[in-house]
This record gives sequence, structure tokens and C-alpha cells, in this order.
Amino acid sequence: MKMYYKWLLSNAVLLLLCGVMYPAQAQTEQDALMMPKNNLCVALSYGYSSWTNYWEGTLKRNNDNIGALSTQSATLMLNYGITNNLNLLAAIPYISVNASKGTLQGLNGFQDINLFVKWKPVASVWGNRKFSVFAVGGYSTPSNNYNIDFMPMCVGLGSKVLSGRLTADYQRNKLFATLSGAYMLRGNVRLDREAYYTTRQINSSEVYMPNAGNFLLMAGYRSRTLIAQAFMENMTTFGGFDIRRNDMPFVSNRMNSTKAGLEAKYYVPRNTALGFHANAWRTLSGRNVGESTGFMAGIDYAFKLSKHTIGR
Repeated sequence: MKMYYKWLLSNAVLLLLCGVMYPAQAQTEQDALMMPKNNLCVALSYGYSSWTNYWEGTLKRNNDNIGALSTQSATLMLNYGITNNLNLLAAIPYISVNASKGTLQGLNGFQDINLFVKWKPVASVWGNRKFSVFAVGGYSTPSNNYNIDFMPMCVGLGSKVLSGRLTADYQRNKLFATLSGAYMLRGNVRLDREAYYTTRQINSSEVYMPNAGNFLLMAGYRSRTLIAQAFMENMTTFGGFDIRRNDMPFVSNRMNSTKAGLEAKYYVPRNTALGFHANAWRTLSGRNVGESTGFMAGIDYAFKLSKHTIGR
């Protein structure tokens, strides 16, 4: 039974960062939008993604004992405008992971608390063209002591993360292009055991977590009530190791992926404080990640906490 259980685990891989499936709320740390001063945006989103094929290192394969591995998420996100050019964002997702076949029971629960400070230091306008630069500092920490040693059924990696992001946005009339890049410093994690094997035997409960980078390109149409865009996103882990053949996934595996998708945000013309958002995406290539397809949809509302008028 122990060998059978290990074999089941060995043929699956953790969804990239075991995290929320690329949220599309009103204003996020990745986009080129800001919440005006003294306004609070509350966003609720539901996300779903699944995969049957995955990359074990660079080898693409599947696992009939697990079938399709699916992840559902419900995310609450808040965005407050300290000034027109300085926002404070917070988010927490609830994650549920399940396999369609086999005997492994998926885990569920709240994942990480995410905090971001978003600043727009550059905003130039000449004629019908605009150029803006954004700087974002972020911090995330597990909201509870969830299990990180039961992949691919876990809800997160359990690492504390410091991140820095720079975003450049160019808009001409209603067409725009946005380029964004982030570097993530990930803290080490601890297992509930005193020894483990990566590429060598390690007699410790502490696991070194490699840092990671995120790169995002978006382009599309942006108006007061509608944003429609295509995007390409890459996640690269700077270190880690591949899942060994017929071995189980591990929290510090190298996890690289490139995905493409479409996204839309719509604000009600007579009440632009109310908005709806949705996206869909697919993983095009990867390493130690699933070939996943997913979508997300949600609603957001901006509350005026002062007499300032909401504007976008």
C-alpha cells in the first residue's frame, strides 16, 4: 500500500504555486488601473482550473489513477485609494483541490493573505497618448498552518513572499499595451518530518525555497466602461529541481509555465462603481506544472468613502 500510495503521488504535480488562478478583479497589482482617493473597491471572484496532462520535468505525461486534477477558488479582494496615485490592496483566497479518479482526498481551506502597495510615480499625457509607470511592493503569508507536504492536493506552498513589481503602460486613444515584471523572494518552509530527499538526502525539516519571477504582457482596448485584452504570462522559478521519474512532487520543485488568455472588465454605464470581470486562459508550456485550462469570473463595487467622485 505504501508503494501504491507513493506511485499515485508521483504521477501528479502541483498547480503552479497552488494559488489563485490569475485573478481579474477590478484593479490588481499587475494592471495599469488605480482606485481614486478615498474610494474602496470590494471584489468577489470565483475561479476554476483543471488538468489531466502535466510536465514531469520536461517530459509530458498523464496519470489515469488521478484523472483530472481540478482547483476551485473563491477570492475576496479589497483596494483602497490612499491618494489617486497610491493604493493599498489586500486579498485572501479559499482553495479546494480534487482529483476525479483514485483514492486521494483533496484538501481545502484558506490559503495566503496577500498585501500590496501600488504607486504610480509617472503619468504623462500628450494629445491622445498616455504613458504611466507603476511600482508595487507586496507581501504574502500563510493564513493558517495548512499542509504543504501532500502534493498535488495541497492548497498552497506555505512560504512567506516579498515581491517587487514594475509596470509600464502606453495608451493611444483607446488602445493600450502593458508590460509588467516582478521578482519574488520566497522564505523557507518547514515540513512535519525531520528528513527528506531532493537531489540528495537532507536531515532537516527546513526546506530551501527558490525565488521566482513573473513577466506579463497585455494589449487591448480600454474605455471608461469596457476593458478587453489578450495577455501572455510567464512564471519562472530560479532554482529548484525536477520531479524525478515515478517520484512524488515536492514543495521546492522548479515550477515554470507560460500561459495565454483573454480578459474583459465591464462597468455599468449608469453606475460605473459596479463592475464585472472575467478571464479564460490555457497553459502553453511548462516544467513540473499541469497543462491547465481555467477561467475566473466575478463582481466588484467601489464605495465612495468621501465626497470625491469615482473616476477611472
